[in-house]
Amino acid sequence: MSEIVISGYYGFGNAGDEAMLTAMIEALGDVDPAVGITVLSGCPADTRRRHGVKAVFRLNYPEILRALKKSDLLISGGGSLLQDVTSDRSLYYYLSIMMLAKKLGRAVMLYAQGIGPVRGALAKGAMRHIGNMVDLVTVRDEGSRSELAALGVAAPPIHVTADPVLALHQVDKGIGRAILRERNLEGNAPLIGISVREWKDWGYYKAILAEAADRLVAEYGARIVFLPMQWPGDINVARRIAGRMRQPAALLEEEYTTGELLSLVGNLDMLIGIRLHALIFAAVMHVPLVGISYDPKIDRFLETLGDTAAGTLQTVTADGLLAKVKALWPETRQPGREKSERIASLRQKAFRNAELAIALIEGGKRG
Repeated sequence: MSEIVISGYYGFGNAGDEAMLTAMIEALGDVDPAVGITVLSGCPADTRRRHGVKAVFRLNYPEILRALKKSDLLISGGGSLLQDVTSDRSLYYYLSIMMLAKKLGRAVMLYAQGIGPVRGALAKGAMRHIGNMVDLVTVRDEGSRSELAALGVAAPPIHVTADPVLALHQVDKGIGRAILRERNLEGNAPLIGISVREWKDWGYYKAILAEAADRLVAEYGARIVFLPMQWPGDINVARRIAGRMRQPAALLEEEYTTGELLSLVGNLDMLIGIRLHALIFAAVMHVPLVGISYDPKIDRFLETLGDTAAGTLQTVTADGLLAKVKALWPETRQPGREKSERIASLRQKAFRNAELAIALIEGGKRG
């Protein structure tokens, strides 16, 4: 039986990252049903409960050492782990786990990573040194491959695949419909979901979203519902935006599982999102989506769909957002063929991550 250790931002209540872990476990299990998985987690008990895998605390280095010694492969990913914009320390943490695995003679794979930006000279040097030690790299977009080339990471094979979450299977919409019914959110009027996040305490984009949401209610007769992806942090910023609105809006305040969130998104007529994995959930469930960018990863994902953002958190306007919604509105009745084909291709690429991971283990065992 193969043993894999997964390192990433897990056990912190972020729905996108938990969905990523769910998708990775599903895909790896599909390729090798006997695979054993241990996750380095911020809350091992929660990870064991949610995902049914072994887990150790991400800062308990003696336990990490024991897990790595028993493993065939360390997977670092997915997500935007290797960047120094949100935190210097996290970049060095993930690199330290990779270095430890290599010191133990274990194979290391970067799994569907979104690379960069990496700005500091020391960080760039560390990325180049340790990045060239790993055995295999898959990245979720061309921008990440370009970032690796600029950093001088060229030794391992590098494959452009797709975000692991895109490999998730569609779920029954009845789950989300029941949640909406409990909150009196069923009805014939269009249901537009908004997924937001706090960013540097900026107020401009909050005011724009409030204005745009009011206009969606007035012009489309829409019902607005805010969906939290990072719980409970996203609830606070959603409350602030809803508090600026003149029209009524609903806020789902519970912490939901990956399946529940996917099902909720599947019941929307459209999703407006700042969070990447809210946009990916919409793509998985074939729901029209409008992205607002705060990070290159948003633009890169939208580019894979043949789309662009409605603007950034500093440049988006209510008129621009409404123009995007108007252009996409026909897709609420009939999904666009080209976009559906792009999503199907991305799903195949997302599953390729797991196939390459298991092939790496099998190749090592044969060697």
